[in-house]
Amino acid sequence: MNSELKVYTRRGITITHGRGALVWDAAGNEYIDCVGGIGVAAAGHANKDLADAIHRQALRITSVSNHFHNDVRQALAETLVSRAPACLTKVYFANSGAESMEGAIKFARFATGRKQFVCAARGFHGRTMGALSATYKAAYKEPFEPLVPGFEFAEYNNADSFERLIGPETAGVIIELVQGEGGVYPAEGTFAEDVEKMCRRHGALLIIDEVQTGIGRTGTFFACEQFQVQPDIVTLAKGLGGGVPIGAVLVSDRVPPMPGKHGSTFGGNPLSCAAALATMEFIEKNKLVQEAGEKGDYAAGLLERAHLPGVVDIRHKGLMLGIELAYNAEPLILELQDRGILVMGAGERIIRLLPPLVISIENLTEAAECIIDVIKYYTTAENSIERG
Repeated sequence: MNSELKVYTRRGITITHGRGALVWDAAGNEYIDCVGGIGVAAAGHANKDLADAIHRQALRITSVSNHFHNDVRQALAETLVSRAPACLTKVYFANSGAESMEGAIKFARFATGRKQFVCAARGFHGRTMGALSATYKAAYKEPFEPLVPGFEFAEYNNADSFERLIGPETAGVIIELVQGEGGVYPAEGTFAEDVEKMCRRHGALLIIDEVQTGIGRTGTFFACEQFQVQPDIVTLAKGLGGGVPIGAVLVSDRVPPMPGKHGSTFGGNPLSCAAALATMEFIEKNKLVQEAGEKGDYAAGLLERAHLPGVVDIRHKGLMLGIELAYNAEPLILELQDRGILVMGAGERIIRLLPPLVISIENLTEAAECIIDVIKYYTTAENSIERG
C-alpha cells in the first residue's frame, strides 16, 4: 500500500537509482533520463563530487539558524553574486522555486510600497499561494481561490500588451526568459529589454524567474546574460543544488535591508549550500554551461532535419527543448517511456526535455532518434491517434 497522499499522477515505474543521465527502475530497466527531476539533476545522478561534498558537510554541521553567520552559506552567497549580472548584489536563501518567488513578491512590495504585479500568459512560478497567483493556468488556481489579489496577465512576447498594464501602482513585472511549464517559449526580439524599460519608466521592479533556466541550463550561467537586461530580482532553484532542495533570490540595491520582515528556518542550511557550491564547481570545471548550448543545438538540429509529420514547432534554448505536436502528446510520452526514454509534457501537446547537463552526445542522439521514430509511428495513417 502506498501511504503517500495522492497529489501526483504517477507514471507506473519506481525509479531506484541513477548515474549521470541514466536511471534504473525497481525491475532493473534502464532509461535515458530527459526529465532530470524536472531540470534539477544538472550535474547528473549519483555525482561523486556532490556526494562527497554533502558527506563532508554532514560530518561538520547540517543546520545553523539564520540568527548566526555560517561560512558555507556566506561562500555560496559570494559565489552566486560573483557569477550574476553586476546589478545583483545580495542573496536570500529559500528551499524551493516557489519559496523563492514568494520572497521575490514580498521584496518587491516592500521595496516599492506598491501591491500590483504584471505577469505573463502561460507563465508558471510555483504552487504556493503567492507564486500561484503569479501563475497563469486557471486549472492550477481555481480550486484554491481566492488567491493573492493584484496580479494581472499580459501576452508573452508582446511588449504592447505589457505596456497597457504596467503603471504607477505596479510593484513588479514577473517574467521567464524561457517559459518552461508554459511550453518552452523563449523571449523573442527586444521583448525583455522593452519590458525592462517600462519598469524603469514606472518605477516597478523587473523580476526574472530563472528557477528552470538558471545554473547553465540555457547555455549561459543565467539566461538573462543572453539579453540586454538588468533585473532587480532573480529567482533560482532546481539545478542550483544538484538534487538537494535549495532556492535563492538575488536582488539589486533597489531592494533594501528588511530585518525581521521575512525568513525561513531551513533556508540557506549548510548542507544545501555545500551541495550548491559543489554543483556549481562541477558544472564550471567540466564546462557544462557551454556544452548545454552546444548539445541543445545538436538535439534540436536532429529533430528539425527529420522534418517530422505532425510537428508544429521545435523550440529550444540550450538543454531546454520543446516539441509541439498537432495532437495530444501523452500517448507518445508513455510510448517513449516503454522504449527507455523519459520525457515530460508542457501542456497537452508539447514534449519537453530537461536532461542533466552531463548527458552524452550518444545518449542525446539515442533519445532524439527514438523521439523521431515514435512521432513518425504515431502520425502514420494506420497508427493515427485521436487529435486533441
